[in-house]
Amino acid sequence: MADRLTQLQDAVNSLADQFCNAIGVLQQCAPPASFSNIQTAINKDQPSNPTEEYAQLFAALIARTAKDVDVLIDSLPSEESTAALQAASLRQLEEENQEAAARLEEVVYRGDVLLEKIQSALADIAQSQLRTRSGAPSQLAPPES
Repeated sequence: MADRLTQLQDAVNSLADQFCNAIGVLQQCAPPASFSNIQTAINKDQPSNPTEEYAQLFAALIARTAKDVDVLIDSLPSEESTAALQAASLRQLEEENQEAAARLEEVVYRGDVLLEKIQSALADIAQSQLRTRSGAPSQLAPPES
């Protein structure tokens, strides 16, 4: 996907193409201007052209493309976004990133501790099951008096 400036350039180029095409089609379809009585005889032989339909079509295309250009321009960063503001924003994002990394490290550490406890408990359970299956007395059994 292209960046916003490339999209804007493409839209402006498309708008220029539409203007050129509209002018060309309207010139092609426009009735010739009469300079004398000779032209009236030529005009009778030519079929009527849908100039109004072409005008509406190109007006709609040009208006839609102009709207797209406006949307793309509005999506660009504003002039108020100076280098100092961007640097401050990046510093704030870096601080937030470091805080999140510290929280993540703490959560991972606690998870590792909890995992060790769970593994130790599972090992104890496995050992006691092995002892009960082999018939050996369990260490947890109360002494008989």
